Amino acid sequence: MRHTRLSSLAPARSAAPTGAGGGLLPKRDLAAAWLLVVLIAVPAWALTIGQAQDMGIEPGTMGMALPLFLLLWVTMMAAMMLPSMAPVAITWVRGIGRQSSGWARAARTAEFVGGYLLVWTAFGVLAYAALAFTGGLVDDHPTAGRWFGFAAFLLAGLYQLGPLKYVCLRHCRNPLSHLVHYAGFPRPARDLRVGVHHGAYCVGCCAGLMVVLIPLGMMNVAAMAGLAAVIFVEKLWSWGPLLARVVGVAFLVLAVLAPFQDWLLPGLQGSMPSMGGM
Repeated sequence: MRHTRLSSLAPARSAAPTGAGGGLLPKRDLAAAWLLVVLIAVPAWALTIGQAQDMGIEPGTMGMALPLFLLLWVTMMAAMMLPSMAPVAITWVRGIGRQSSGWARAARTAEFVGGYLLVWTAFGVLAYAALAFTGGLVDDHPTAGRWFGFAAFLLAGLYQLGPLKYVCLRHCRNPLSHLVHYAGFPRPARDLRVGVHHGAYCVGCCAGLMVVLIPLGMMNVAAMAGLAAVIFVEKLWSWGPLLARVVGVAFLVLAVLAPFQDWLLPGLQGSMPSMGGM
């Protein structure tokens, strides 16, 4: 019966991105999705901007211990990612949570979102290690920042143009078949497992974009806002895959420029001397 109910949500054109008109959600549930965005993402952005103003843009982890870094990282990911995945969360609750209502439905949604953020927390551990490594090396060898910037933009560009990016982006843009599959998961912690599974695809879709926070600076609010906009459009706009390729090419261009343009590397500069002083 659950499979039947979920199947009834199938859009007429399976290629339609999540949340598009005539896609997975009717207008009433889209309104609920954007309410979720307001209730979670907007406060997360406010906290992130406030913290960024206090900390500024510096290389590496800026002296933060791992627990504090992960707390800040999860807040940033909630701000940047939840707007683009909110329609999927609402679709999941609508599709297999019809037996629940009120607080029970809210709890299931929270469990799904918690699983999603759990994956991003694990990715945050890798991000912390990368930032600690680059920050320490830049402190010891300031000019190395230029080549880290080159490597980061190059890796991000190649990832954006690579096959794994598009496997994950395809899932994020059209997750309905996966939602039908999720209905067969056993009930204990099912919503948590669904959130983890979808979160893993989202990490795979956005990993290349996150890499550029190394040269641009983890607390660079302008960079975070730009990346959040790219993620949102990639997942929800009909031309999203084309935008992903354009962004990939742009990153490759920035990789060529990075060793010669200090303004591209606010997150790696530290005490790096200017090109004129070399």
